[in-house]
Amino acid sequence: MKTVYLAAGALGALSLTCLAFASGATDDALWRQARQFYQPIRMPAVPAKGPKAAQVKLGRMLFHDPRLSRSGIISCNTCHNLARYGTDNLPTSLGHGFVPGPRNSPSVFNAALHTRQFWDGRARDVEEQALGPILNPKEMAMPASDQVIERIVSIPEYVALFRQAFPGQKDPVNYRNVGVAIGAFERMLLTPSRFDRYLAGDRKALTAREKRGLKVFLDTGCVSCHAGPAIGGMVFQKFVKPGEDPERADVGRYAVTKDPKDRYVFKAYSLRNVARTYPYLHDGSVWDLAEVVRIMAEVQHNKTLSRSEIADIVAFLNSLTGDVPAVARELPILPPSRLNTPRPSM
Repeated sequence: MKTVYLAAGALGALSLTCLAFASGATDDALWRQARQFYQPIRMPAVPAKGPKAAQVKLGRMLFHDPRLSRSGIISCNTCHNLARYGTDNLPTSLGHGFVPGPRNSPSVFNAALHTRQFWDGRARDVEEQALGPILNPKEMAMPASDQVIERIVSIPEYVALFRQAFPGQKDPVNYRNVGVAIGAFERMLLTPSRFDRYLAGDRKALTAREKRGLKVFLDTGCVSCHAGPAIGGMVFQKFVKPGEDPERADVGRYAVTKDPKDRYVFKAYSLRNVARTYPYLHDGSVWDLAEVVRIMAEVQHNKTLSRSEIADIVAFLNSLTGDVPAVARELPILPPSRLNTPRPSM
C-alpha cells in the first residue's frame, strides 16, 4: 500500500474541499426532500385570441365591476385587491352596508390550484366560488341571479363579449357563464416565486437562511398541511385557537357538511405570498407572521420552536412571494351602461 504524505497547506485545502462537499451534499439532500412534496409552478400562457381570450378579458372586467353588487360599490377586487396580493389586509372584509363579514378573505392569487374553495370548502372550483359572493347578503348582496343578468344585459359591450366568449350558445349571457368567465381570469393569477426557481434546480435562488427555514419547515411537519402546488389549499384540518371558547368558535366545515367530524375544520391556508396576505387565520386575528408560525407549530404539531427556528421559517416564507402577473396589473376600462339602467340600491 502506498503511503501519501500531504503538506500542511495541502491538508488545509483538502479539509475545505471536504467541508464544501459536505455542504453541497446537505443542500442536495434538502432539495430532494423538498421535491418530494413540491413541484415548480409556471405562469400559464394568457390566450391571445379566440373564445378563451374573450373569457379572460370578460372575466377581468367582471372581477373589477362593482355593478355586480346591490350597492354598485363592491366588486370582487374590493375584498381580493390585486394590488395587495389578492386580499384587502383586513381581519374580515366589509360587505354590503359596510358590515364586517365572519371570516378573513383569502388571496385570489393561486386559488385555482386549491382542491376546493372558501375556508369551509363549500365550492369545488374558482368558477363556482366566483358566483357565491355576488348573491351573499353579507357580501355583494344581489337579491337574485336574474337581477345580476339584468344589470349585465344593460351593458351592450358585455353582451357582445359574452357572445365572443361563449360562441354557439343560444343564450350566452347567463349566470353560470359569469362564473366561468371570472374563473378563466383567476386561472391566470399564478405567482411563481424564487422557491419555484429553487425547485426547478437553481440552488442559489434561496439564501442559506431561507434553506435553513425550509429544513425546519419540513422537519417540523408543516408540510403535512402545506403541500401541493399552492403550498396549502389541499387539505382540511381541525383548528381551535389557544384560549378560544369552543362554544363561541367558528364551526368551520361543519356548517356545510353537518358531519360532527368537521366541527372546527378549515382548509389549510396557501402560503404563497403569505408575507403579504396578513392578517392570518380564518378570522384574521393574528397580524404577525412569526406569531402565527409559533401558534401553528404548538397547536398542530405540539412543538415549541426556538426564536431562531421561527425566524428561519419566516425567512423561507418570504421566499414564497412571487411577482404579480401582467394580466393582474392591467386595469380594465369598464363599459358604460345604458341610460335607463336601474339604480343600485343600498
